[in-house]
Amino acid sequence: MATIHFVLQGKGGVGKSFIASLLVQYYKLKEFIVHAIDTDPVNNTLAGYKEFDVSVLPIMKDTNIDARMFDSLMETALGLPDDAHLVIDNGASSFIPLCSYLLENDAINLLQAEGHTVVLHSIVTGGQGIQDTVNGLAALANHFPQANLVVWLNPKDGEIALDGLRFYDFKVYEDHGSQFHAVIELPNRNSTTFGKDLSDHLARRQSFEAAIHSSQPVMVRRRLAKYWDDVVTIMDTANLLLGRGA
Repeated sequence: MATIHFVLQGKGGVGKSFIASLLVQYYKLKEFIVHAIDTDPVNNTLAGYKEFDVSVLPIMKDTNIDARMFDSLMETALGLPDDAHLVIDNGASSFIPLCSYLLENDAINLLQAEGHTVVLHSIVTGGQGIQDTVNGLAALANHFPQANLVVWLNPKDGEIALDGLRFYDFKVYEDHGSQFHAVIELPNRNSTTFGKDLSDHLARRQSFEAAIHSSQPVMVRRRLAKYWDDVVTIMDTANLLLGRGA
């Protein structure tokens, strides 16, 4: 049946919407039917990508998150056609409400019982956010042992290392490494060239395909093309074509 991707992390500003956009672009490149939903009640970043035709799920009622709104998310997921992919971008402020909803309603087991594949994508960053993102990853691994878990290592804020240890030496990997379907290490490029181009690219809310064929300077387009090619190769190696779409 379909594959449902939840992009989840309790820390803000770690690249959740970026990862969600990569998933949308990757599965479109592989010629799958792709749907995307933005559930972030604060910043609808993924919905800013007009090329992706992203649906916005309004989960706020007055000043509170209405967990019942996630019912419509489940209806959409359960009704997906065979081999479709649904990418759900979730905000930091709705991380706990959505995780609580999935747990309380046994939602992942329901989706799997209907033949769907469920993938939880979590991001670990370097810099000041490293411990928070590791804790968020550990929480997902503890609460959802039945789901496929994909870890994205995003070096945008610095090296992903803690007390001299690399990610594969972290306790979270020691305790839960067997649950990780894949660990994806995003490319770490020169910040003054690739890094600047990528930052500007993300601000434009534009697909890599559109940027590569835009009127930007040739070397900018070339660097963005190189970055996208590298990411696709990494995602291919991670075997992200799960379920019947594999």
